[in-house]
Amino acid sequence: MSSLRVDNIATLVTNDPGLGSGPLGVVHDAALVVEDGRVAAAGASTVVRDVADEHLDAGGRAVVPGFVDSHAHLVFAGERSGEFVARMVGAGYSAGGIASTVAATRAASDEQLAAGLDRLLAEALASGTTTIECKSGYGLDAVNEARSLTLARERTTEVTYLGAHVVPPEYSGRADDYVELVCSTMLDACAPLARWVDVFCDEGAFDRDQSLEVLRRGAARGLSPRVHANQLRRGPGVEVAAAVGAASADHCTHLDDGDVEILASAGIVATLLPGAEFSTRSPYPDARRLLDAGVTVALASDCNPGSSFTTSIPFCIAVAVREMHMTPDEAVWSATRGGALALRRRDVGGLSPGMRADFLLLDAPTHVHLAYRPGVALVIGVWREGRQILPG
Repeated sequence: MSSLRVDNIATLVTNDPGLGSGPLGVVHDAALVVEDGRVAAAGASTVVRDVADEHLDAGGRAVVPGFVDSHAHLVFAGERSGEFVARMVGAGYSAGGIASTVAATRAASDEQLAAGLDRLLAEALASGTTTIECKSGYGLDAVNEARSLTLARERTTEVTYLGAHVVPPEYSGRADDYVELVCSTMLDACAPLARWVDVFCDEGAFDRDQSLEVLRRGAARGLSPRVHANQLRRGPGVEVAAAVGAASADHCTHLDDGDVEILASAGIVATLLPGAEFSTRSPYPDARRLLDAGVTVALASDCNPGSSFTTSIPFCIAVAVREMHMTPDEAVWSATRGGALALRRRDVGGLSPGMRADFLLLDAPTHVHLAYRPGVALVIGVWREGRQILPG
């Protein structure tokens, strides 16, 4: 059994109120002890016993849990910078642009897709993401959805089947026929490879009945549901999420009072994706309204080539604080513990004893600098399961 003690931590975020102050469980002048990949102790340096084999001096810097990115689309080929330029001069965003990525993804080799996936995962890790969810959704036929999930599954346990992303061109005007494919042949190929099933329930994608069919058929095959909900307009996405017991409703840009009440009462995590609004010049979701209503909020990157081509959770934290009226503490909690709850994970997203020792060393005295110093690469060390990954 190997052990590590991290000492001289100016600010330690544990996400355990029993260990420190506030919801973040903040401890000042702290120490963290890791044994065999798990947190063994966390607290004031004068209290935590020194029983470790190895020691690391944090140098008066902050230590925070590794970020948990619970919504990302990382298996694809090509890029869509032209759409971004068009939106910046006034064009609107719709779901239709996904078709160009589908064509490029189908034409790409496994090696090309794997190289792109690995590049994005390396980016995410460098900015502090230690747990990441990865969706399919750019194959939209049985063969290409299955190979996307196969590549994702080799790299993360949080794999999501998103055959119901949009209706592909060959099924234009035949959405119900495509839904049947998603729920039959495609599901047969994909269910053994995924943990989650997702659907884009929104204008230009899938309606209430189609979404319910996809999620219920996926659940019958052992996949847990999550939903792209209410991104482009107010629609049935949140209601669909509640009807199937989804872990999270993602985007949640356009909500009425009933939607907010459903999210709060049903315990559905609202996963907010500020990178999408930033990249589409759309209204930001009202995080303050959700938090004040008692809704659990997660922050995730929504990394994808069309509407949020970023892997940086620190960027999302800064935007959430500036544009969505979250406090720095709330944003950091949502990007760590909130993301873990969106994935129904209890082992990541915090630094309580017994949790997986995924943590970051920031070149700053406090986690507040993640929002206070936007665009600055503050993550200077990344540990996963107690092992230093970066710098390696």
